[in-house]
Amino acid sequence: MSGVSSRARFVATVLAPFALVVSAGACDAGSDAPASSAVAFEGARVIVGDGSVIEDAVFVVDGDGFAQVGAAGEAEIPEGAARVDLSGKTVMPAIVNAHFHLNPEREARTEQLQHSAYYGTALAVSLGLDEGEASFQMRDEVLADGARSQTAGRGITSPEPGRSEVPHWVTTEEEARAAVRELAAQQVDIVKIWVDDRGGQYERLSPELYGAVIDEAHAHGLRVTAHVFRLEDAKGLLRAGVDAFAHGIRDMDIDDELVELWRERAHVVLVPNLPGPGVAETFDWLSGTVSAERIAEMNEGSTDRLQAQEFFGIQARNMMRLHGEGFPVSFGTDGGSPWAVHQELADMVRAGMSPADVIVAATSTSAEFVGAGALGTIAAGKSADFMVLDANPLDDITNTRAISAVYLRGVALDREGMGERFRAADSG
Repeated sequence: MSGVSSRARFVATVLAPFALVVSAGACDAGSDAPASSAVAFEGARVIVGDGSVIEDAVFVVDGDGFAQVGAAGEAEIPEGAARVDLSGKTVMPAIVNAHFHLNPEREARTEQLQHSAYYGTALAVSLGLDEGEASFQMRDEVLADGARSQTAGRGITSPEPGRSEVPHWVTTEEEARAAVRELAAQQVDIVKIWVDDRGGQYERLSPELYGAVIDEAHAHGLRVTAHVFRLEDAKGLLRAGVDAFAHGIRDMDIDDELVELWRERAHVVLVPNLPGPGVAETFDWLSGTVSAERIAEMNEGSTDRLQAQEFFGIQARNMMRLHGEGFPVSFGTDGGSPWAVHQELADMVRAGMSPADVIVAATSTSAEFVGAGALGTIAAGKSADFMVLDANPLDDITNTRAISAVYLRGVALDREGMGERFRAADSG
């Protein structure tokens, strides 16, 4: 295969969503222009992911990464590069979901990662319910039209009969340390623990046990993220050296003591995972992958719920106080819904964060937290994982749902074909 024809095929794949707005000469395999794999995207508003915005931007994708990013007139477009007009569009980094739950079976996990990619996720971290080999094998695989993944393997908790038996159930410090050693041998990305009595149903993980987990994890160079519910447990976890919270504090408003403990470990990350706000919503925006029948059922089942609104209020106030203190707030959705990222973005804004800050949380902060330095910002040298939107989410965060295209590793997803497949499966 000649270099020119290879280039034409690459460019055709990258430009698929915008084939009608590219100049014909840019992709002409018989052109005299020097062959180039570069594609220049011009005219969009670029939300970088670090809090900055470039109006009328130009960014160049070459291979799987961003080669140049800047305002019009600043970025040099390589000779022979294809050019895409994105005037009127907004571009933002693809999302890094730091708290997700993936199916441990390969086929179902693949479908979940592809469905998540359709809605703009670049990476999903599966926290604590993974057993078997697929979750570890798939971390290193490049999945066609699919998001990347990380895994915490099997998390650690006290015995919870009647709930999932996947996590390590520990009752002694030696069992706790042995569980961590097993996870370290598997090279998990992070250790997940649960410190929650589930409304008085179980004995929650004690300070001695979670302290042993944290100590052993740190000895193996691993960080620990904690599912927590109660304020007092959050304080104990901070004293023990926890690295992150996989949920916010949910039983009451936080107090000054918690803030001071957090300030002593100001790098500790909050992944809020807000609950539903308890207000009715419509799901017509899911029509790309969800059947009309199911959307109608979802719309009918969505109602205002006062108790849920109060529960949301506690967590919203706690998130905003910690955010106001300058502590790092990341992003996660829990569960396994591929589209929940857009609901969580909206919920974080509803809770009081600005759209700009929420986008930073879901992109660069989240990428930094999970150690995915190639993701999270639209910048030279980073992986070209981004969404093209038809409207500006800085004006209305729900505009993240107006997706025109998703690119992972510099290649456009076949969202049309993926949508047909997902709708067919949903109807079946």
